[in-house]
Amino acid sequence: MKRPPIYGLLAEFDTPTELVTAVRKARAAGYRVMDAYSPFPIEELAEALHFHDRRLSMIVLGGGITGGLVGYLLQYWTSVVEYPLNIGGRPLHSWPSFIPVTFETTVLFAALSAVLGMLALNGLPMPYHPVFNVPRFALASRDQFFLCIEAVDPHFDREITRRFLERLDPQSIAEVAH
Repeated sequence: MKRPPIYGLLAEFDTPTELVTAVRKARAAGYRVMDAYSPFPIEELAEALHFHDRRLSMIVLGGGITGGLVGYLLQYWTSVVEYPLNIGGRPLHSWPSFIPVTFETTVLFAALSAVLGMLALNGLPMPYHPVFNVPRFALASRDQFFLCIEAVDPHFDREITRRFLERLDPQSIAEVAH
């Protein structure tokens, strides 16, 4: 796929309500590849962006199942196969005694897969992002709200998208270079 000449168009808004409204209007206009930036979490923003990613849930589930199996099989292998000890006539495969360690390894692997999966899916660590090229973007961590419609969006046209963003009445619109 050919790289577009710019990364996208960045519109700046004063309030979270304006940003959420702009995102909803952009979705209604057919834009799908966009991102919003805010100095604090906005609950409605994820819904407006249609950000419903189920991949992290599956990663955590896989990590938990793997952890449970690893914990149980490690205990089985040590107690039954590698180092069997018959103490007081108890069975070598005493599964009730395996439950606490199995539970703990399930939680450990699920938590580690949640952290690593979140970092991977968010593309972190990300020391550079093209929106950092816009000088006013420094306000995204203070008091301004930004919507970036990316040039890789199939509906993106530089002039049409700029006119669309102008109709949303933002503070400013900037082109984001790569």
